Amino acid sequence: MNTNHWFMWAILSACFAALTAIFAKVGLRQVNSDLATLIRTVIIVFVLSLVVWGLGKWQNPLLLSGKTWLFLTLSALATGASWLCYFRALQLGQASQVAPIDKLSV
Repeated sequence: MNTNHWFMWAILSACFAALTAIFAKVGLRQVNSDLATLIRTVIIVFVLSLVVWGLGKWQNPLLLSGKTWLFLTLSALATGASWLCYFRALQLGQASQVAPIDKLSV
């Protein structure tokens, strides 16, 4: 993969992140934010499974190194905590207030 295309992927990420805030705010109107995060996660697992399989990127995860597993696990835990907090903040506040603060993460 050409590493010069990082900017395009970063712009697409920002666009999808904007849609996430808008769609999530509307979707949170009649559901608890923690349940909404679970539903969102299940859908993401399903879609990403199709993408990985469809693009032929599947490999045996048991062959990955312990260090890879450790850091992917830590990343997953941080992502889950971030999503729980983000959805709770969206449920309580305005998307136009929550999303810019969320983007301060870097």
